[in-house]
Amino acid sequence: MIRTTTASIALTAAMAMSTSAAEFEISAYTGFQTAPHSRVDVVGNDGGNKSIGAGWEGRSFEMPPYYGLRGTWWINDKWGVGAEFNHAKVYADASTLTANGLSVLEFSDGINYLTVNGWRRWQNPNSRWTPYAGAGIGLSIPHVEYQAIGGSRTYEYQVTGAVVQLVGGVSYAINDTWSLYGEYKGAYSMNKADLVGGGTLETNIITNALNVGVSYSF
Repeated sequence: MIRTTTASIALTAAMAMSTSAAEFEISAYTGFQTAPHSRVDVVGNDGGNKSIGAGWEGRSFEMPPYYGLRGTWWINDKWGVGAEFNHAKVYADASTLTANGLSVLEFSDGINYLTVNGWRRWQNPNSRWTPYAGAGIGLSIPHVEYQAIGGSRTYEYQVTGAVVQLVGGVSYAINDTWSLYGEYKGAYSMNKADLVGGGTLETNIITNALNVGVSYSF
């Protein structure tokens, strides 16, 4: 009786370990990304202050394009953790530049979000479709490009603050290792950058994106 019970417990434990075996997933995506207007405060640059109502353009498919890379460790069939790099970008529109006496105001080489993420998925053994959702927190590392007409030019990467993001989507399994997915991704970054010529630039930027991508699991 004891032997039978022990064997049953061992078999149950083995089955539980099998169903909850860790899965690693590498993903890449691109998509269409936009950003609503935001306030940009410039203080002390070249002796002047500006409060700018910036109209942002995403220009997702212009070089360098919008894209992201993601690594996820699925601890079991429901929960996962991972890291992500997202090359989002924004450009101030022509009317913003003209109205504020600017030559350039953009993060065109990326706002560059680097985040740690948590994930939840809803697998169905009878379906190839898997809905999922996630949230992340990390750093905003933009390429800051700013210049007032006749002023000093700032053109460099900086760590400017924190970013949080929310993601929701659905994946489709092609086979045991490859899958395609589509998702919505929203991010909110808080940025304070140092400017050449003195002073700072501060702005909080929201990005909204519809992504499509491919994943490889092993």
